[in-house]
Amino acid sequence: MTTPPEALFAPQVRLNGNVDDAMFSAFQEQFQEAADLPDPVVVELTTVGGDADVGRRIAADIRLFRAHTGRSPLFFGKTTVFSAGATIMAAFRRGDRWMDRHGVLMIHCRKLSKTLELSNFLKAERPRVEALLAEIDLGIKVQTWGFEELIAGSDIDLDELEEKAAENWYLTAEQALQRSLIAGVV
Repeated sequence: MTTPPEALFAPQVRLNGNVDDAMFSAFQEQFQEAADLPDPVVVELTTVGGDADVGRRIAADIRLFRAHTGRSPLFFGKTTVFSAGATIMAAFRRGDRWMDRHGVLMIHCRKLSKTLELSNFLKAERPRVEALLAEIDLGIKVQTWGFEELIAGSDIDLDELEEKAAENWYLTAEQALQRSLIAGVV
């Protein structure tokens, strides 16, 4: 069993609640302060999910920080790391991801909720349908980027993840460890 880093018990960045603009603001403020402190920077997260694109933005900041500084922040998932939380977790290297022993991870495919009413001449409607298809295709591409990042170094392939995530895939911290999605359980 891997011994957890002592730093996990004093996280500098604590994010709790919905992944939304308020969480992003809290992340920016806390992470900026933590970036000036000695390594490692620890980001603790508890969330039932929220805005996938806000999750992607937080994840982008984590990746950019690592690329720019060469430092490797740690992730500590507590209780629930659902949906957009998994997107955030994916930005951390597998060896830098930790969960509490009672934590649960939930991964699902990107969703779209939209009504498209067509009631005009076919030539007038075609661009609207094509725009919707372009939105769907881009969403699938973005989902694949995140899924590939999440499963890097694990024993899960993209086909398995897409199949299980289509119906919301729940994993306990121990299951996430067994599948090599995280470095350890605390």
